[in-house]
Amino acid sequence: MDYRHLRFENTTITRDLKKFEEKNKNQYETIAIIAKRANQLSAEMKEELTAKLQEFTVSNDNMDEVFENREQIEVSKFYEKLPKSTLIAINEFINDKIYFRNPKKTDINQF
Repeated sequence: MDYRHLRFENTTITRDLKKFEEKNKNQYETIAIIAKRANQLSAEMKEELTAKLQEFTVSNDNMDEVFENREQIEVSKFYEKLPKSTLIAINEFINDKIYFRNPKKTDINQF
């Protein structure tokens, strides 16, 4: 996912849960859906950050010397400034960008 084009508020906003009920009648399910998506996004961001930081690793046996790499610091700062995965997941849910289904509610005879 390209995180450079995401524009979200980085502050906490009080959300009206009744607006979430319009998309899904069960508040608990709605929160669970958003939480699962936030966990997916968080894991994806962590994998990307780890992969980018692996490029800067130096295989030295001497742990006394710590080198500061400006590019590594810039990559870390970029990921720190990104909106939290929860904010992205809430925005995706509100804009109908999350596909979700409850297998317990689907009709078995449907197929």
